[in-house]
Amino acid sequence: MTTTIGSLSVGPLCLGTNIFGRAVDSPGTARILDAFVAGGGDFIDTADLYGGGLSETYIGDWLAGRGGRRDDVVIATKVGFPQNEVYKDLKPATIRAAVDGSLSRLRVDCIDLLYTHHDDEEVSVADIVTTLDELVKAGKVREIAASNVSPERLTEFMEYSAAEGKAAYVALQPHYSLMSRDTYEGPLADVAEKFDLAVFPYFALAMGFLTGKHRPGAEVDSVRTGGVAQYVNSERGAKVLAAMDAIAAETGAELASIALAWLSSRQQIAAPIASARKVEQLPPLLAASSLTLTTPQLDTLTTASA
Repeated sequence: MTTTIGSLSVGPLCLGTNIFGRAVDSPGTARILDAFVAGGGDFIDTADLYGGGLSETYIGDWLAGRGGRRDDVVIATKVGFPQNEVYKDLKPATIRAAVDGSLSRLRVDCIDLLYTHHDDEEVSVADIVTTLDELVKAGKVREIAASNVSPERLTEFMEYSAAEGKAAYVALQPHYSLMSRDTYEGPLADVAEKFDLAVFPYFALAMGFLTGKHRPGAEVDSVRTGGVAQYVNSERGAKVLAAMDAIAAETGAELASIALAWLSSRQQIAAPIASARKVEQLPPLLAASSLTLTTPQLDTLTTASA
Protein backbone atom coordinates (compact mmCIF):
# COMPACT_ATOMS: atom_id res chain seq x y z
CA MET A 1 0.00 0.00 0.00
CA THR A 2 1.61 3.23 -1.15
CA THR A 3 0.61 6.87 -1.38
CA THR A 4 1.64 9.14 -4.24
CA ILE A 5 2.47 12.71 -3.26
CA GLY A 6 3.55 14.78 -6.18
CA SER A 7 6.46 12.93 -7.80
CA LEU A 8 7.02 10.74 -4.74
CA SER A 9 5.59 7.41 -3.67
CA VAL A 10 5.77 6.35 -0.02
CA GLY A 11 4.68 3.42 2.11
CA PRO A 12 2.19 3.43 5.00
CA LEU A 13 4.72 4.13 7.78
CA CYS A 14 7.22 6.96 8.12
CA LEU A 15 10.21 6.36 10.39
CA GLY A 16 10.85 9.33 12.66
CA THR A 17 14.49 10.00 13.49
CA ASN A 18 14.39 12.80 16.04
CA ILE A 19 16.18 10.57 18.55
CA PHE A 20 19.09 9.84 16.20
CA GLY A 21 22.10 11.72 17.50
CA ARG A 22 20.39 12.14 20.84
CA ALA A 23 19.62 8.63 22.07
CA VAL A 24 20.96 6.61 19.13
CA ASP A 25 24.53 6.71 17.80
CA SER A 26 25.67 6.27 14.19
CA PRO A 27 26.03 2.45 14.27
CA GLY A 28 22.66 2.18 16.01
CA THR A 29 21.11 4.42 13.38
CA ALA A 30 22.44 2.16 10.62
CA ARG A 31 21.05 -0.96 12.30
CA ILE A 32 17.60 0.59 12.68
CA LEU A 33 17.51 1.92 9.12
CA ASP A 34 18.70 -1.42 7.70
CA ALA A 35 15.96 -3.24 9.62
CA PHE A 36 13.34 -0.69 8.62
CA VAL A 37 14.10 -1.08 4.91
CA ALA A 38 14.39 -4.87 5.23
CA GLY A 39 10.92 -4.83 6.81
CA GLY A 40 9.46 -3.00 3.82
CA GLY A 41 9.84 0.59 5.03
CA ASP A 42 10.83 3.30 2.56
CA PHE A 43 10.05 6.69 4.13
CA ILE A 44 12.44 8.42 6.56
CA ASP A 45 11.75 11.71 8.33
CA THR A 46 14.43 13.95 9.82
CA ALA A 47 15.20 17.66 10.34
CA ASP A 48 18.23 19.93 10.50
CA LEU A 49 17.38 20.49 14.18
CA TYR A 50 17.37 16.82 15.27
CA GLY A 51 20.39 15.87 17.32
CA GLY A 52 21.92 19.22 16.49
CA GLY A 53 22.30 18.03 12.91
CA LEU A 54 23.55 14.55 13.85
CA SER A 55 20.34 12.86 12.74
CA GLU A 56 20.93 14.04 9.17
CA THR A 57 24.64 13.24 9.47
CA TYR A 58 23.99 9.68 10.62
CA ILE A 59 21.44 9.12 7.86
CA GLY A 60 24.03 10.45 5.41
CA ASP A 61 26.59 8.02 6.84
CA TRP A 62 24.10 5.20 6.34
CA LEU A 63 23.38 6.22 2.75
CA ALA A 64 27.11 6.41 2.04
CA GLY A 65 27.56 2.95 3.56
CA ARG A 66 25.07 1.63 1.01
CA GLY A 67 27.20 3.01 -1.76
CA GLY A 68 24.95 6.05 -2.00
CA ARG A 69 22.00 3.90 -3.11
CA ARG A 70 18.76 5.63 -2.25
CA ASP A 71 16.28 4.68 -4.94
CA ASP A 72 14.43 2.52 -2.42
CA VAL A 73 13.99 5.26 0.21
CA VAL A 74 12.39 8.69 0.38
CA ILE A 75 14.16 11.18 2.65
CA ALA A 76 12.21 14.05 4.18
CA THR A 77 13.86 16.80 6.18
CA LYS A 78 12.84 20.17 7.60
CA VAL A 79 14.23 23.67 7.89
CA GLY A 80 13.22 26.71 9.92
CA PHE A 81 12.45 26.03 13.59
CA PRO A 82 12.60 28.73 16.29
CA GLN A 83 14.78 26.63 18.63
CA ASN A 84 17.41 26.16 15.94
CA GLU A 85 19.96 28.82 16.86
CA VAL A 86 21.43 28.92 13.34
CA TYR A 87 18.45 28.48 10.99
CA LYS A 88 15.49 29.58 13.08
CA ASP A 89 13.39 31.51 10.57
CA LEU A 90 12.08 31.23 7.02
CA LYS A 91 13.75 34.23 5.45
CA PRO A 92 14.88 33.40 1.91
CA ALA A 93 18.59 33.48 2.76
CA THR A 94 18.01 31.26 5.80
CA ILE A 95 16.05 28.68 3.83
CA ARG A 96 18.75 28.51 1.13
CA ALA A 97 21.58 28.13 3.65
CA ALA A 98 19.66 25.56 5.69
CA VAL A 99 18.93 23.45 2.62
CA ASP A 100 22.59 23.51 1.61
CA GLY A 101 23.51 22.39 5.11
CA SER A 102 21.03 19.53 5.01
CA LEU A 103 22.23 18.41 1.57
CA SER A 104 25.80 18.34 2.88
CA ARG A 105 24.97 16.35 6.02
CA LEU A 106 22.73 13.90 4.15
CA ARG A 107 25.34 13.59 1.38
CA VAL A 108 22.69 13.86 -1.32
CA ASP A 109 22.20 16.13 -4.31
CA CYS A 110 18.46 16.52 -3.80
CA ILE A 111 16.07 16.42 -0.83
CA ASP A 112 13.01 14.32 -1.67
CA LEU A 113 10.56 16.15 0.59
CA LEU A 114 11.38 19.45 2.29
CA TYR A 115 9.18 20.75 5.10
CA THR A 116 9.02 24.25 6.46
CA HIS A 117 9.39 22.98 10.02
CA HIS A 118 7.55 25.83 11.70
CA ASP A 119 5.75 28.64 9.95
CA ASP A 120 7.31 32.07 10.26
CA GLU A 121 4.53 34.64 10.03
CA GLU A 122 7.06 37.50 9.97
CA VAL A 123 8.00 36.39 6.45
CA SER A 124 5.50 36.78 3.64
CA VAL A 125 3.90 33.82 1.95
CA ALA A 126 5.24 35.14 -1.35
CA ASP A 127 8.86 35.17 -0.12
CA ILE A 128 8.66 31.67 1.32
CA VAL A 129 6.94 30.09 -1.68
CA THR A 130 9.17 31.86 -4.19
CA THR A 131 12.29 30.64 -2.38
CA LEU A 132 11.01 27.07 -2.20
CA ASP A 133 10.04 27.21 -5.86
CA GLU A 134 13.57 28.32 -6.77
CA LEU A 135 15.01 25.36 -4.84
CA VAL A 136 12.73 22.95 -6.68
CA LYS A 137 13.67 24.43 -10.06
CA ALA A 138 17.35 24.26 -9.09
CA GLY A 139 17.00 20.52 -8.46
CA LYS A 140 17.87 20.76 -4.78
CA VAL A 141 14.35 19.76 -3.64
CA ARG A 142 11.79 17.49 -5.28
CA GLU A 143 8.61 18.29 -3.31
CA ILE A 144 7.71 20.70 -0.50
CA ALA A 145 5.49 20.36 2.55
CA ALA A 146 4.45 22.20 5.72
CA SER A 147 4.50 21.51 9.43
CA ASN A 148 3.26 23.50 12.42
CA VAL A 149 1.20 25.94 10.38
CA SER A 150 -2.19 27.52 10.99
CA PRO A 151 -5.17 26.68 8.77
CA GLU A 152 -5.32 30.29 7.62
CA ARG A 153 -1.67 30.51 6.58
CA LEU A 154 -1.77 27.06 4.97
CA THR A 155 -4.69 28.24 2.85
CA GLU A 156 -2.71 31.34 1.87
CA PHE A 157 0.27 29.21 0.86
CA MET A 158 -1.83 26.90 -1.30
CA GLU A 159 -3.76 29.70 -2.97
CA TYR A 160 -0.62 31.73 -3.70
CA SER A 161 1.17 28.76 -5.26
CA ALA A 162 -1.82 28.03 -7.48
CA ALA A 163 -2.28 31.65 -8.54
CA GLU A 164 1.41 32.18 -9.33
CA GLY A 165 2.10 28.76 -10.84
CA LYS A 166 4.81 28.00 -8.29
CA ALA A 167 5.71 24.86 -6.35
CA ALA A 168 2.98 23.96 -3.86
CA TYR A 169 2.91 22.01 -0.64
CA VAL A 170 1.95 18.38 -1.25
CA ALA A 171 1.86 17.28 2.38
CA LEU A 172 1.23 18.41 5.95
CA GLN A 173 2.89 17.21 9.15
CA PRO A 174 0.74 18.02 12.20
CA HIS A 175 0.86 16.84 15.80
CA TYR A 176 -1.86 14.18 15.91
CA SER A 177 -2.59 10.99 17.83
CA LEU A 178 -5.20 9.36 20.03
CA MET A 179 -3.88 11.60 22.81
CA SER A 180 -3.84 14.78 20.74
CA ARG A 181 -6.93 15.13 18.57
CA ASP A 182 -7.56 18.89 18.50
CA THR A 183 -4.09 19.63 17.11
CA TYR A 184 -5.33 18.38 13.73
CA GLU A 185 -9.05 17.70 13.69
CA GLY A 186 -11.23 20.66 12.76
CA PRO A 187 -10.11 23.61 10.61
CA LEU A 188 -6.63 22.23 9.85
CA ALA A 189 -8.03 18.89 8.73
CA ASP A 190 -10.58 20.74 6.60
CA VAL A 191 -7.81 22.60 4.79
CA ALA A 192 -5.84 19.39 4.26
CA GLU A 193 -8.92 17.78 2.73
CA LYS A 194 -9.74 20.84 0.61
CA PHE A 195 -6.31 20.81 -1.02
CA ASP A 196 -5.93 17.02 -0.90
CA LEU A 197 -2.73 17.13 1.12
CA ALA A 198 -1.13 13.91 2.29
CA VAL A 199 -0.93 14.05 6.09
CA PHE A 200 1.96 12.58 8.07
CA PRO A 201 1.27 13.00 11.82
CA TYR A 202 4.17 13.35 14.22
CA PHE A 203 4.08 12.11 17.84
CA ALA A 204 1.77 9.41 16.44
CA LEU A 205 2.46 7.27 19.51
CA ALA A 206 2.27 10.21 21.94
CA MET A 207 6.01 10.02 22.69
CA GLY A 208 5.71 6.30 23.42
CA PHE A 209 2.67 6.41 25.70
CA LEU A 210 0.55 4.55 23.15
CA THR A 211 2.93 1.58 23.16
CA GLY A 212 1.42 0.77 26.56
CA LYS A 213 4.73 0.59 28.40
CA HIS A 214 4.22 3.88 30.23
CA ARG A 215 1.69 3.22 33.01
CA PRO A 216 1.25 4.46 36.59
CA GLY A 217 4.05 3.06 38.74
CA ALA A 218 6.03 1.65 35.80
CA GLU A 219 9.71 2.51 35.41
CA VAL A 220 10.59 2.85 31.74
CA ASP A 221 13.99 3.35 30.11
CA SER A 222 13.07 6.16 27.73
CA VAL A 223 14.40 9.59 26.79
CA ARG A 224 10.80 10.79 26.64
CA THR A 225 9.62 9.79 30.12
CA GLY A 226 9.22 13.43 31.13
CA GLY A 227 7.04 14.26 28.15
CA VAL A 228 4.89 11.17 28.57
CA ALA A 229 4.10 12.02 32.20
CA GLN A 230 1.26 14.31 31.08
CA TYR A 231 -0.61 11.26 29.76
CA VAL A 232 0.26 8.58 32.31
CA ASN A 233 -1.89 9.84 35.17
CA SER A 234 -4.65 11.43 33.11
CA GLU A 235 -8.22 10.17 32.94
CA ARG A 236 -8.09 10.26 29.15
CA GLY A 237 -4.88 8.25 29.12
CA ALA A 238 -6.46 5.57 31.31
CA LYS A 239 -9.51 5.35 29.03
CA VAL A 240 -7.41 5.07 25.88
CA LEU A 241 -5.16 2.38 27.32
CA ALA A 242 -8.16 0.41 28.55
CA ALA A 243 -9.74 0.55 25.10
CA MET A 244 -6.48 -0.47 23.45
CA ASP A 245 -5.94 -3.32 25.92
CA ALA A 246 -9.39 -4.69 25.09
CA ILE A 247 -8.72 -4.52 21.35
CA ALA A 248 -5.31 -6.13 21.84
CA ALA A 249 -7.04 -9.03 23.59
CA GLU A 250 -9.43 -9.38 20.63
CA THR A 251 -6.85 -9.08 17.87
CA GLY A 252 -3.56 -10.23 19.37
CA ALA A 253 -2.00 -7.02 18.05
CA GLU A 254 0.43 -4.89 20.04
CA LEU A 255 -0.78 -1.53 21.31
CA ALA A 256 1.56 0.45 19.05
CA SER A 257 0.07 -1.30 16.01
CA ILE A 258 -3.45 -0.52 17.20
CA ALA A 259 -2.69 3.17 17.78
CA LEU A 260 -1.14 3.54 14.33
CA ALA A 261 -3.94 1.61 12.65
CA TRP A 262 -6.53 3.96 14.18
CA LEU A 263 -4.53 6.97 13.02
CA SER A 264 -4.20 5.57 9.49
CA SER A 265 -7.99 5.27 9.29
CA ARG A 266 -8.46 9.01 9.82
CA GLN A 267 -9.07 11.81 7.32
CA GLN A 268 -6.22 12.36 4.82
CA ILE A 269 -3.68 10.35 6.85
CA ALA A 270 -1.13 8.85 4.45
CA ALA A 271 1.44 7.54 6.94
CA PRO A 272 1.92 8.09 10.67
CA ILE A 273 5.42 8.99 11.84
CA ALA A 274 6.82 6.77 14.57
CA SER A 275 10.34 6.28 15.86
CA ALA A 276 12.33 3.38 17.24
CA ARG A 277 15.33 3.56 19.56
CA LYS A 278 16.06 -0.13 19.11
CA VAL A 279 15.59 -2.56 16.23
CA GLU A 280 13.27 -4.65 18.42
CA GLN A 281 10.79 -1.78 18.53
CA LEU A 282 10.24 -1.80 14.75
CA PRO A 283 8.01 -4.90 14.22
CA PRO A 284 4.82 -3.50 15.82
CA LEU A 285 5.29 -0.27 13.86
CA LEU A 286 5.66 -2.08 10.56
CA ALA A 287 2.79 -4.44 11.42
CA ALA A 288 0.30 -1.58 11.74
CA SER A 289 -0.32 -1.37 8.00
CA SER A 290 -1.55 -4.95 7.87
CA LEU A 291 -3.87 -4.56 10.88
CA THR A 292 -7.47 -3.86 9.94
CA LEU A 293 -9.58 -2.73 12.86
CA THR A 294 -13.34 -3.21 12.74
CA THR A 295 -15.68 -0.23 12.75
CA PRO A 296 -16.73 -0.95 16.37
CA GLN A 297 -13.08 -1.12 17.41
CA LEU A 298 -12.29 2.17 15.69
CA ASP A 299 -15.36 3.75 17.28
CA THR A 300 -14.28 2.52 20.70
CA LEU A 301 -10.90 4.21 20.32
CA THR A 302 -12.46 7.40 18.97
CA THR A 303 -14.84 7.59 21.93
CA ALA A 304 -12.16 6.81 24.52
CA SER A 305 -9.86 9.50 23.14
CA ALA A 306 -12.50 12.23 22.81
